[in-house]
Formats: sequence, C-alpha cells, structure tokens
Amino acid sequence: MSEAEVSTPHSLLQAQLARVHELLRRQRLVESLAHREHGDHRDLVENLVHRQHVAELQREIDGLHPADIAYILEALPPEDRLEVWNLVKADRDGEILLEVSDAVRESLLADMDKPELLAAAEQLDAEEIADLAEDLPEDVLAELMHRLNAGQRERVQAAMSWEEDQVGAIMDFDMVTIREDVSLETVLRYLRRLKELPEHTDKLFVVNGDSVLTGVLPIRWLLVNDPAKRVSAVMAKDANTFHPEDDVTETAQAFERYDLVTAPVVDANGKLIGRLTIDAMVDVIREESDAEVRERFGLREDEDIFASVWKSLRNRWAWLAINLVTAFIASRVIGVFEGSIQKLVALAALMPIVAGIGGNSGNQTITMIVRALALDQIHPDSAKRLLRKELGVALANGLIWGGVIGFVAWLLYKNAALGFVMTAAMTLNLLLAALMGVLIPMTLLRFGRDPAMGSSVMITALTDSGGFFIFLGLATLFLI
Repeated sequence: MSEAEVSTPHSLLQAQLARVHELLRRQRLVESLAHREHGDHRDLVENLVHRQHVAELQREIDGLHPADIAYILEALPPEDRLEVWNLVKADRDGEILLEVSDAVRESLLADMDKPELLAAAEQLDAEEIADLAEDLPEDVLAELMHRLNAGQRERVQAAMSWEEDQVGAIMDFDMVTIREDVSLETVLRYLRRLKELPEHTDKLFVVNGDSVLTGVLPIRWLLVNDPAKRVSAVMAKDANTFHPEDDVTETAQAFERYDLVTAPVVDANGKLIGRLTIDAMVDVIREESDAEVRERFGLREDEDIFASVWKSLRNRWAWLAINLVTAFIASRVIGVFEGSIQKLVALAALMPIVAGIGGNSGNQTITMIVRALALDQIHPDSAKRLLRKELGVALANGLIWGGVIGFVAWLLYKNAALGFVMTAAMTLNLLLAALMGVLIPMTLLRFGRDPAMGSSVMITALTDSGGFFIFLGLATLFLI
C-alpha cells in the first residue's frame, strides 16, 4: 500500500492542514518581502524562493490520501484552495473531485479546462463517472462518452438512468462471479489468476448460465472448507439482495442492521447486475445526516464555507424571512400585554425562560421524531401512542421544572401567585412544544416534504409566540 493510500487519524490530518496553512503563509510573506527589494537580482531571488515553497508544498500534498486532500481543500479560502489544487497530480484529480462537497467541486471544475476534465474523468470507474457526470459541461461529457469503450459506456448510461436517491445510481459493476457446479479448489485457482480482488470483496456472487443470482460464497467460508467441496454445498442461498429502484436511505439502514460489507443488486428477474459496497453506504448515511442538519435550520443546499456573500445570502434568505415574520408575531404578542408588563416588571425578566425552555424541549421531541421517521419506526397505529407519551413527558417535566422555577420566582419577588403562574405557563408551553414536536414533522411527511425541513425554525417560532401568550395571558388573569 502506498503512502498516499494510508488512512490518516484526525489529529494528524489537523496537523497536516496546519502545515499547509503555514507553507502558504510563508510563501506569501517571502513574496511580499521580495517585492519590496530593489536590484538586478530581485526577480531571480523571488523565483527561487517561490519554487522552493512550491516544492515543499508539493511534497506535502503528494503524501496525502485523496480524501485528506479533499478535506484540506474544503478548509482553505478560494485563492489558497486553487493554488493547492493546481499542485495535485492529474491522475488523482478524479478521486478528489468525488470526495469534495458539491459546492467545492463546482469551484474546482470551474478552474479546469476541457483536457484536464477529460483526463480526470478517464481515471474513474463507470459508476464514479456517473456520479461526476451531472457536474461536467455537456461538451466534455459528450467527448468523454465517445472515448469510453462500449462496455464502459453502457455501464455509465445504466448508472445515469437512475435517480440519485436510488440504488442503481450508486451500485458498483466491479465484482467476482462464480458458478455453483465447480469445486472450491477451482475457485481458489481462479482468484489467484485475478491477482487482485475488487475493493471490499467479502463474498463471491454465485450465478447460473443466465447470470441469475443463486447464492453468495463468503471468502471466509471458501478458505476454511475442504477444497474438494462444490460451491453449491457451501454457499449461502438466502443472501440479502437489493434492486436498482430501491431507496438508498432504506438500503443504508439495511446495511447497518445486518452488518453488511457488500450485497448483490439484481433486476426483476433475479439477474445479477451490480453490487453495493459499505463505502457507498457510509457516504449515503453521511450525506443524509448533513442534509438533515441543514434542512432543520432552513439551509437549502450544501454551502461552501468560503462562498461569496451573494451565494450564502441566496442559500439562507428564505427561512430567515420566515423567521423574521414569526419574530414579529412574537413581538406583537408581547405588545398586546404591554400594559401588564408595565404593571409587573418581573414578567419581562421571566417570560424568556418560558419561551426558551419550550423551544429546547420542542427541538428534543422533533429530533427524536425525525430520526424515528427516517428509520420508518412510526406507523399510523403507533403515532397516537407516541403523541400521548410525549405529552406525558412534557407534563412531568413542566410540573417538575416549572415548579422549581416557580419556587425561585416566589423567593425572588415574594409573590406566590407569580410562582403559580410561572409553573402553569412552563407546563402548558412544554405541552405545546411536545404537541408541535410530533405534529410538525409528521405533517410535513404527510404532504410529501422532508420531515426535517425547517423544523427547528418552526418549533422555535411556535414555542416563542405560544410561550409569551400563555405566560402573559395567565399573568394578566391572575396577577394584574
């Protein structure tokens, strides 16, 4: 295994990122000093210093895994990112483009000309080309498809024919198949002739003459059984199989549930057409997690942290506008009770507590519900029971912690009625938070939207407005 293929611990990766930052800083510092110098040898000195720093940075980049280079590129500002990107060797461009986020990939592709794009794509497998294809200019993609042989072209077109959230879009075509009527010794001799197995090969796929999957033979079974045995006597016939139209998120959950490393993909007739690997499933899980976090807080797409002000503004404005409207509604709720607040100033100090605790509790409920929906653990029969359970938890928390803060309010302001109002308002707002924490994601799902979409923004708006109204309303009834 080459140095560049060795995985890097996170602490070492951070040190390498710091090293790249330092090399770039020193290069700019020395160039700045050289520009200030005068004399016949200024250009020569500047050129020598620049080449020295570039060579040192080149050595640092060459020793990194493609995924680590992708991490470093994402952590650099645009001008530094492109400087490092231009030092990456051409035969590694494709791998790195697949590793970086969509937003960063866009900036890197924009810096490449047509020959560079073609050279990078030609280094990739069919399913990897399909992943990259949607980001390539049309003329580059057309030229690339023309350069591929018939088999590669067919595989790329097959992968591109599926939606990005379907198994067919991420399946791997590189796999080892065997027949069930041969001996294990024959299989071993066949594998030795291959010299190298596809990555993540933990099992061989057994097919008949029509390429229909009949079973799988785990490598460990191949090694520990008598070589004279037939494949049919050793193989597992009840393998986990998937279809190209299956949802990738549900498939990733199955990989996690059954501890799979690879799994076959078959068509409607049971014919083996590809395989899934654990690295693709890990990518799916990570992307789903990232998307859920973004959508909960109203971000529409993956954003380059060094993106321009305009791009970031375009990505964030929609939910901020909604948040502004909800904040205005909350302020108007307070305005309705302005007279009550003037008569009892303590209300102004206590009402943020009611709203804040309600928002936190609602976010806890939403997080649990969104996760359960993603794992398909909630059904119509269980939804009502789940709602009752969440309301019960909210009631208990409201009485306990509302009682605590009510007691503190009584001690601070020497007003027992204020303590009672505080307890009641806390309890009612937590019940509201629990109700909305269940209903918001389930309502979004019912209308075909992502349950996580803007959920944090919505629950905070409801618990703020509701908390203010409940607390100030009760105070007006019982204290003023």
